[in-house]
Amino acid sequence: MAGTLTAEGKVAARAREVRDCGIGRARPGLAVACRLAPGCGRCAGARGAGPLWRLAVLAAVLAGVVLGGEAGWPAARAEPSWQPAQAAPSEPSPSPALPGRGGERPAVPHGEREEARRAELDRLFAALRDAPDEMAAALVEARIHAVWQQGASPAVQLLMRRGLRSLEARAPEEALEDFDAAITLAPGFAEAWYRRAQAHAAAGDIAAAMRDLRETLRLEPRHFGALVTLSAIQEEAGDLAGALRSFQAALEIHPKLRGAEMRLRDLRRRALGEDT
Repeated sequence: MAGTLTAEGKVAARAREVRDCGIGRARPGLAVACRLAPGCGRCAGARGAGPLWRLAVLAAVLAGVVLGGEAGWPAARAEPSWQPAQAAPSEPSPSPALPGRGGERPAVPHGEREEARRAELDRLFAALRDAPDEMAAALVEARIHAVWQQGASPAVQLLMRRGLRSLEARAPEEALEDFDAAITLAPGFAEAWYRRAQAHAAAGDIAAAMRDLRETLRLEPRHFGALVTLSAIQEEAGDLAGALRSFQAALEIHPKLRGAEMRLRDLRRRALGEDT
């Protein structure tokens, strides 16, 4: 029927609205209110403050699955000590001006920025493996998350923050809307796939969560948070051997995960019958 959008069309439309506005808000004149930045004033005359759409209600929330564990990120139960302490995306800070005409910072080609970002990540992951203790590892981990976030545009970061707030509010269906739009805008941004996996798991769609975790690890094989979340889901599903393998893979990348020794010992005891 003409004028009717499919679910995919609504995701694309939402992504375009965020993309087309330089600050990630709906453009003036749209007949919808922007849910990403309410009260900004630019959309004061818009009609219809409710969500643009709702994805289909998924199965009941999976009891006991660990979904978060990072600062500012939701968890389905109390955060276990072995979860990585990831930081939520923050407002992008302006780059300092460098000497030059008008004090402006010269533009750096995108390819050079990406190359520098990958080189820094390589150095950081080497430092993470060699960290002497959990405190030192946590500092390196925080920087890794900051560099990961640099790979997203301001519009995508805005969508991510909105999705995270929805997860904190135990509203995974709303979070899925924003993570879907973020992936539409930036399909190569691993963190968006990771957070959408968490939203799918919170909504009870474990198959979709597993697919998104696999895509996260395809885009960023060193994503220890995805491996830890995968381990938790496998454990909840009764796949203790798989949970052990995933957690061991996370420890190869991040050996100083908080509480990892106890978690590893418990998985070995239950999966392999080791009594150590």
